[in-house]
Amino acid sequence: MGDIGRQARKVADGAEDATDSKPFLLAARAGYVAAGILHILIGVIAFRVASGGSGSADQSGAMASLAGSPGGGILLWVCFLGCSALALFLLSEVLFTPRRLSGKEKATFRLKNGGKAVIYAAIGLAFLQYAMGGSSDSDSATQSTSAALMANPAGTALLLAVGVGILAIGGYFVYRGITKKFEENLTGKPSGSAGRAVTMLGSVGYVAKGIALGVLGLLLAIATVRNNPEESTGLDGALKSLQEQPFGVWILGAVALGLIAYGIFMIVRSRYQRM
Repeated sequence: MGDIGRQARKVADGAEDATDSKPFLLAARAGYVAAGILHILIGVIAFRVASGGSGSADQSGAMASLAGSPGGGILLWVCFLGCSALALFLLSEVLFTPRRLSGKEKATFRLKNGGKAVIYAAIGLAFLQYAMGGSSDSDSATQSTSAALMANPAGTALLLAVGVGILAIGGYFVYRGITKKFEENLTGKPSGSAGRAVTMLGSVGYVAKGIALGVLGLLLAIATVRNNPEESTGLDGALKSLQEQPFGVWILGAVALGLIAYGIFMIVRSRYQRM
């Protein structure tokens, strides 16, 4: 057992060294750039909708737009590799937790990074799907999934919990944007006007994304309570629902600009993120 344990430790140390290497970290940072590009495109489409145009202001709409642009196919592959590397890095953070953390802090650290790893892996797979010529419809997929879950009490409870969870995450994003807590994960941020610009982009972006997620979670919860899967929409439906509110065009336009700001911040974050 001693030899097996030592061999396992060697393998673990080798994996940890690999995920801490400069080439791998550079690839992982590209994952933040990919997420930034995605948010910028979603924001641009949402702003176009607010201005009277059309488009699907969600992940599928953004990736379809990227796939149809010059050089978009290559960029989709690069984004897939970046998101995959970032997902693996976050997974390594779960497996090789910093020793300075205590029991509760370690559990929170693992849960947070594990969730992020799943998210970036899912985004990476979506990039891969479009890079290989595929496509998807987020709203249709959301409605069909919601309809299947609403068909039984357990599924309804799960869907309601998901809606409340997304609403809570949206609130957390708003909180981080207002309090500037996101800066705790940045290192080497420039001083002066450049540093203030980074902070402003982050604050505006986090609040805007929080609002978008909050609306998405609220619509999902309402649709579940009413047992109406057609009211359960993806991000595109959530953003477009803002138009139905008083001064909705202005609200949607502001959120769209905020999502663009968040996308730019994510690209900047790739440089200053503590890893």
